[in-house]
Amino acid sequence: MTATIVPVILSGGSGTRLWPLSRTMFPKQFIAFDGDHGSLLGQTLRRLKGDFAPPIVVCNVDHRFLVREELARAGLEPEAILLEPTPRNTAAAVAVAALTAVKKNPEAIIAVMPSDHTVKDGEAFGESIERAAAVALTGRLVLFGIAPTGPNTGYGYIRRGEALDRDAGAFAVSEFAEKPNLDTAKKYLSDGSYLWNSGVFVLSARAFLSELERYAPQVLTAARGAIANALDDLGFTRLDLDSFSRAPNISIDCAVMERTKLAAVFPIDVGWSDVGTWSSLWDSALKDAKGNVVYGDAILADTTNCIVHSDRSFVATIGLDRLIIVNTPDALLVADQGRSQEVSEIAKRLKELGRKEHDQHTRSYRPWGFFEHLGAGSRFQVKLLNVKPGGRLSMQMHHHRSEHWVVVRGTAKVTVGETEKLVQENESVYITATHWHRLENPGKVPLELIEVQIGSYLGEDDIIRGDDVYRRGPDETR
Repeated sequence: MTATIVPVILSGGSGTRLWPLSRTMFPKQFIAFDGDHGSLLGQTLRRLKGDFAPPIVVCNVDHRFLVREELARAGLEPEAILLEPTPRNTAAAVAVAALTAVKKNPEAIIAVMPSDHTVKDGEAFGESIERAAAVALTGRLVLFGIAPTGPNTGYGYIRRGEALDRDAGAFAVSEFAEKPNLDTAKKYLSDGSYLWNSGVFVLSARAFLSELERYAPQVLTAARGAIANALDDLGFTRLDLDSFSRAPNISIDCAVMERTKLAAVFPIDVGWSDVGTWSSLWDSALKDAKGNVVYGDAILADTTNCIVHSDRSFVATIGLDRLIIVNTPDALLVADQGRSQEVSEIAKRLKELGRKEHDQHTRSYRPWGFFEHLGAGSRFQVKLLNVKPGGRLSMQMHHHRSEHWVVVRGTAKVTVGETEKLVQENESVYITATHWHRLENPGKVPLELIEVQIGSYLGEDDIIRGDDVYRRGPDETR
């Protein structure tokens, strides 16, 4: 068999440093920051058009339908979507992907990349992968390095050693360095031999698995068990929880790259950013004449070097410099750009306090579409439901609430008990508590309806399912 390049997309993580736009159930790879180029995951997938094999995506179980929707938008049919039953960092994620790749082609080269980075020159990025693949075929484990543009303390660094081949463009790795303090970062910058660690790898799958067995055999054993005992679920591969959870929670760098003698670094210049913080988004974005970056509706007066993001209400500023302002329907962040790394501490505190702003937006995505909270009061709440063409909610029942649905767009197919009816625009239907019911969209346009819930308890966990075409677990609502 000849070698093929199999993209491996790692779509995990929570992106806490980009709160409040990034949440646990909707992390940064699904965000479309400017609205024109699609989500970060969508941009990553669209860079894979060409001679690449179908991609393997590794993602959180909770995000599986979001991932599949992004693949469909990009026009890609994946080789596999591997569902991690519990977080175990990148070593285990790459291991299960490599095992999946070699199963189809023992000579496969895997191009491992995060789903939430930006690349300005996608064509050059693809060419770099092909060149790095030629190096990987020699048995080297190749990591892309980025020439530093400043003394960044948020990245790990790689020191390049001797050139492996003058024509190949790759170097032996002399040293891996953790995220430095500012003084050390300045020294790395002036030294000239240090590169940012991009987290993008081009590897012979077989060579990587061999080195993994040598340096982190527990990871490989767990990955093999997770694949061997995996279940197919609506086209997703559910990795075995018992096996996968036995993998040490370590990165691919710690497990293999920092220990192997086969590590190589391939410098690239493609306009790369990991979009890890609001300040890094500001760094890489197009700015106005005063250095401001604006997403949404805003007027900035006597304001310089700020980033303003609002996906709901109008924002006005006067006399500000180097601030981050992020306005969402349920949360507002105002921070100094120089302290953008500390945004994750706010997200951490929200999690400790059990605040919903850590996990969810007011808009919650489901495999059938989404619902959005519009308002609430004592014993009632109002939502907008948007059901995709062909979308179908589970047959369900609520103990504590009744629901009143008003169709504002499209046609709804509503089942209540044994009765089935079509509900047109400007028509409504009432569902009494304890009655079994289902909502479907039989049309070709999105179905939008207003749902008014009334009752003594309105939590999303007041759902008893009788049938669900999406096979969701008991903890997955709607």
